[in-house]
Amino acid sequence: MHKFLFTAESTFDGVVDRSFTLGDIPGVLWSPESPASGAPLMLMGHGGGLNKRAPGLVARARAMAAEHGFHAAAIDVQGHGDRSRTDRDQRWVDEMLRARAAGESLAPSITAYNGSLADRTVPEWQATIDALQALPEVGTDAPIGYMGMTLATTIGIPLAAADARIRAAIFGGVFVYDALLSAAREVSIPIEFLMPLDDPEIDRASGLEIFDAFGSTEKTLLAFPGSHFRVPQTQLDTSFFVRQFERAGMPLA
Repeated sequence: MHKFLFTAESTFDGVVDRSFTLGDIPGVLWSPESPASGAPLMLMGHGGGLNKRAPGLVARARAMAAEHGFHAAAIDVQGHGDRSRTDRDQRWVDEMLRARAAGESLAPSITAYNGSLADRTVPEWQATIDALQALPEVGTDAPIGYMGMTLATTIGIPLAAADARIRAAIFGGVFVYDALLSAAREVSIPIEFLMPLDDPEIDRASGLEIFDAFGSTEKTLLAFPGSHFRVPQTQLDTSFFVRQFERAGMPLA
């Protein structure tokens, strides 16, 4: 089992920010200064090309800790943030950049790349959940949610399908492929799905296809103008998780 270590800590405006490592996985845990027993744990996925400390992700994580009393955690996907990129990953990235510059579809390269990252990252997230639940301030009774767009959705859908500890999720803006559709059919938790209406790289049809595939009986499609590069803050409604956990009778802070 990989060793879990906190490597740095700071506190600002009532939120404790702790960097950690789990083996070679770097991550961050944000918590209220005095978390309530059983406070929920939010898993914050980052988009492609971003990292665990992307400004928008950090802002949402801090808000969850400060406003809702949640813990929030993020890790770097391989090839992002503090983790090096493999030669194979670099070839996929080079092909994506070439296709984007040429105005060609990114789907062939990005679905292969993201699918490979998902295969590697799902077990890393599960190991991270195990390590965080071993902390006395988190514990095994805390309800868990997941939130993230694009690459984070490619990872989050199979994670939610594989791990029953995740009880609600916000996904969106994702390139769709057969394995991801199969995983979506196995997801039965409440979800919100964010769909950009005018994205030059992700068409509306694929968004509707993945939304329809979800096996959840409670799912909401939230469409917004523009692309996945700029999601309106009003669409990232973190109170969704408060409502879901309260309705399920789970303990909240």
